[in-house]
Formats: sequence, structure tokens, C-alpha cells
Amino acid sequence: MTTDSSTYHRRVAAEKRSAIIEAATRLFLEASYDGISLARIAEEAGVSKATLFKQFPTKAVLFEAIVTESWNVDDKDVQPQPGDLRAGLTAIGHRYAALLTRPGMAGLFRIVIAELPRFPELGETQFQLGKMPYFDSVRRYLEAENAAGTARLDDSVMAATQFLGMISNYVFWPRMLLLNWNPKAADTQNAVEEAVVTMLARYGVANGD
Repeated sequence: MTTDSSTYHRRVAAEKRSAIIEAATRLFLEASYDGISLARIAEEAGVSKATLFKQFPTKAVLFEAIVTESWNVDDKDVQPQPGDLRAGLTAIGHRYAALLTRPGMAGLFRIVIAELPRFPELGETQFQLGKMPYFDSVRRYLEAENAAGTARLDDSVMAATQFLGMISNYVFWPRMLLLNWNPKAADTQNAVEEAVVTMLARYGVANGD
């Protein structure tokens, strides 16, 4: 098989995978996780059942892919260098706000919340594959700042919770109840900046301290 042929097949496979994930997310939200079959998802995605089952043999595996895709960011493993707490938190805060306002993120949470009583494993998947890896990246950054002497904190888990919570409480969670919640870019930026200022006041170390 030539290189061009391999590249083509990989691209087609990626396109089909994306179509399946998009179709599944839409159908789960419109109907229910339990009420939608893999065959129906294949039809909606415009792929054969064989193609879908090859990539996603069960709905659980497909949902894991949806969660992983939704929380994936290109630079998730690229943390700001410690030494400038304001700049680092600002970069992380804006990246988090952009992640939470991605198309489909609110829908993903609605699926989990709606189906949680019958399928608690969906919540576990969302927590372990989506939220926790991202949360841990922020916690590690704060620990690096603490080690560098630019932040003073005893509990990095609490600090990360506070920072991300200040942002999500304005940017994201109102969407769960208010379908038209769509703050302006300037308001979102202000929410991030205020969260950074609060963190600096609580955990920042001034030069010479």
C-alpha cells in the first residue's frame, strides 16, 4: 500500500469516526442514551453498521469516545511554565472557558444528567475520562508554581477547584437551566480575569516574600 493510499484511508476513517460521534451525541440528546441503537446511529452518520461496530462495538465504548473527544484540547499537555502566576492562570482560564463553550459540551452534560439514575456509569465515564484529566493538569500547574515559589498553597486540589469553579459557575453552569445563556466574549473574559485576580490575592507570592 502506498503512502498516499494509507493517508487517504486514515483520513476517511477519521471522517467516519467524527460523523459517528456527532450523530451519536445528537441522537442521545434528542432521544435518550437507552433509546438509541448503534444501528440507528450508523444510519444517522451515513456509515455501514459494520464500520460503526468495528470502531465502537458497544454504546459504552462510543460514549467514552464522545467524552474523550469533547474534553480534548490540542495543547492539553502543554502547561505554562511556572514563574508568572498571573500569566499562567490567565492562559489556563481562557482555555478552560473556550473548552466549556464548545458546541456540544453543554449537551454532553445534559445527556449524563438525564441518564444518570439508570446509567450511573455514564457519570463515571464523564468524570474519569473528561473532567479529571483536565482538572489534574491544572492541579499540576499550581503545584509547579508552588515549587517555584511564585504561589503558596497547602492544598492544590482545593486551589484548582476554586479557580475552575469560579470560571465554570459563570461561563457554563447557567446553560444547564437557561437555554439562551450566552454571555458576550467581553463578559467571559472579565470572568476569567476576576478569577485570576482572586487567585493571586489568595495564593500569589509577591517578589521578595
